[in-house]
Amino acid sequence: MEKYIKLALEEARKAYKKNEVPIGAVVVKDGKIISCAYNLRESKRNALYHAEILAIKRACRKLKSWRLVDCDLYVTLEPCPMCAGAIMQARISNLYFGAYDPKGGACGSVMNILEADKFNHNVNVVGGILQDECGGIIRKFFRERRK
Repeated sequence: MEKYIKLALEEARKAYKKNEVPIGAVVVKDGKIISCAYNLRESKRNALYHAEILAIKRACRKLKSWRLVDCDLYVTLEPCPMCAGAIMQARISNLYFGAYDPKGGACGSVMNILEADKFNHNVNVVGGILQDECGGIIRKFFRERRK
């Protein structure tokens, strides 16, 4: 798990260099990396361009299917409600994330969309992987922005 979270952190660092909120995501299937992405909301001026959404979009294109069955998603920050919904809709099997998001996280912090028993697909969720490192890059980013 840590191996892929570290790759997601590399993606987050790319976002950081572009003045984007440093969040990275990696989609893995059968131990192979299918896609990687990082936030591009500011540079693309699009609220939908979260790292998770872009990684899912690229994985769907590569696998030629909207169903990412048997795929795992690794993200540096707990997904928001929009991204949690996309993860569920894409039929991703497992979500692994780094830092919890107590203000906007939809996978355990504020709510847990992915483990609601009323939906037709549930996602296994594991959070807190390399939490200090994943949270640290975001804290540093916003600390610098406030200066």
